[in-house]
Amino acid sequence: MRKAAVAAVAAAAAVGVALLVRRQVREAKRWGRAAAVLRDLEERCAAPPARLRQVADAVAVEMHAGLASEGGSKLGMIISYVDSLPSGQEKGLFYALDLGGTNFRVLRVQLGGKEGRVVKQECEEISIPTHLMTGSSHELFDFIAAALAKFVASEGEDFHLPEGRQRELGFTFSFPVKQSSIASGTLIKWTKGFSIDGTVGEDVVAELSRALDCQGLDMKVTALVNDTIGTLAGGRYDDNDVVAAVILGTGTNAAYVERANAIPKWHGLLPKSGDMVINMEWGNFRSTHLPLTEFDQALDAESLNPGEQIYEKLISGMYLGEIVRRVLLKMAQEASLFGDDIPPKLKIPFILTTPHMSMMHHDRSPDLRTVGVELRDILGIQSTSLKARRLVVAVCDIVAKRGARLAAAGILGILKKLGRDIPGSDKQRTVIAIDGGLYEHYTVFSETLESTLRDMLGDEVSSSVVIKLANDGSGIGAALLAAAHSQYLEAEEPL
Repeated sequence: MRKAAVAAVAAAAAVGVALLVRRQVREAKRWGRAAAVLRDLEERCAAPPARLRQVADAVAVEMHAGLASEGGSKLGMIISYVDSLPSGQEKGLFYALDLGGTNFRVLRVQLGGKEGRVVKQECEEISIPTHLMTGSSHELFDFIAAALAKFVASEGEDFHLPEGRQRELGFTFSFPVKQSSIASGTLIKWTKGFSIDGTVGEDVVAELSRALDCQGLDMKVTALVNDTIGTLAGGRYDDNDVVAAVILGTGTNAAYVERANAIPKWHGLLPKSGDMVINMEWGNFRSTHLPLTEFDQALDAESLNPGEQIYEKLISGMYLGEIVRRVLLKMAQEASLFGDDIPPKLKIPFILTTPHMSMMHHDRSPDLRTVGVELRDILGIQSTSLKARRLVVAVCDIVAKRGARLAAAGILGILKKLGRDIPGSDKQRTVIAIDGGLYEHYTVFSETLESTLRDMLGDEVSSSVVIKLANDGSGIGAALLAAAHSQYLEAEEPL
């Protein structure tokens, strides 16, 4: 009897041990599969210096091609007609209108010349009612002009308009436009949720001017620009050595100062300044040297613009969080990363935003508590192991650093085109102004971008290349461009 009991206990123990071993084997296989997905991701996202140099060379080649002929490049290389940037000597009262999404901003600035600089500025943000985003062109611009007229009416005593002068406005219009002069351009298409039939093919400055006239507002639009060129103008106003501007936010773009005689497709008279600002539209860059993964290819195929904006889909804030979600979904499917059931919310595209990803990536707590909270609050995953949370951070690290390194390669491409990537005898300072929430708030991204650019340039060149955070280029930059292209300027200032 006793022997039988002992045997039964031994048998039960053996079964228990076997089950434990089996569970441990299953767990080991599960983590092995998750680690394999991570390893594969790391290999396919690899952006070593040699590859980044190939990307930079390809950017420079596409820049040359885009300047040579319309449609000759994956880069837009759009002539902006901005041939004079602010010098810092501008004086007077200037306005800006920044329209680029569901809100628009109106801004006024009193400039005091070399000594006074920005004497005073005021800004107001207004939401666009949803029905106006799909209504008529007249209704939208009438609404904007009415808000602008109200803003002008609140002008205080600190703002002075010289007797007999019109108010002048810089118009930041962040939608695709075919520009025909510094203050005219026809809308190619609406984006960002706008769909207004009447405006496509029309001059947006003429539309705004008509609406301003209807309000009885004596105001002239002297500059039509996009946010990247506004950032370049704002950067140059603060620092005369700024040669290029980059936006790294929800989307991405770059603009820079080119010699007008280096633009074969320019058929007009050369500007007196000898220079021209080029809007690169670099988000559309693509190259066989870009490290693409299955996740990038699937994201692109399912996007609203397959085959377009490939570079933007690798480096901008709109997409980084979505790439991470797709990797985590594969880990959940193939390695049960978050348990036997796949979290339903993990299947929802774009549910994981880049700010969420940044929060997890910057978690420095020993137990990665923030990662756990974000996974619970965003994806509905109630509990996660520390091992799983570490894997999530590792995925964020790979995706963010690839994006930052590729962004650095794009900047290197611009420096190559300008001949600023090699040691010079004059030790000339080269400043790149960068704006956008991704660069400003995602510390790992911005630090990786800066260190990568430094490493690729080498100590001698990088000592004279400066990256500066530019604040609110699309607002004050447009007002500064209105000043730089004022109808009252006696002489044209060189760039």
